[in-house]
Amino acid sequence: MSNIEIIIGSQMGSAEYVAEQLAEDLNTRSLTCNVHEQPDLSDCQSNIWLLVTSTYGAGDYPENLLPFISQLNEQSDLSHIRFAVIGIGDSSYDTYNHAAINGEQLLIEKGAQILLPTLKIDVLDEALPEDTALEWLPQLSAAIANH
Repeated sequence: MSNIEIIIGSQMGSAEYVAEQLAEDLNTRSLTCNVHEQPDLSDCQSNIWLLVTSTYGAGDYPENLLPFISQLNEQSDLSHIRFAVIGIGDSSYDTYNHAAINGEQLLIEKGAQILLPTLKIDVLDEALPEDTALEWLPQLSAAIANH
């Protein structure tokens, strides 16, 4: 059984809702999830992370994620971490999913290993963000099993 740290960056609640739906589904797949609404690096004990974040303002991280990002910036080696990222954004903005893109890049720079390309969810699509994420979830489960 694998443990997954689900790290949420949410300003208005959409990323939080998507993360909660994913955690429910992952729990049915024999994966234990620790959901972090106010993420702190010291609370992330598993080496598998799923970052679910929206983008705020002009391409910024949501406020609840800023302390966690600061903690990541202080790290020199995260090579023991395997991760995936889901970004939720609005493609009508130039900064579409920048928090997800920047979070992925930061983790890679710190040596973490990406499991899958970042899933970029556009809130302008007809499908609900949580439905798009749930359709993607079997790929994450397979990637975790194969690493």
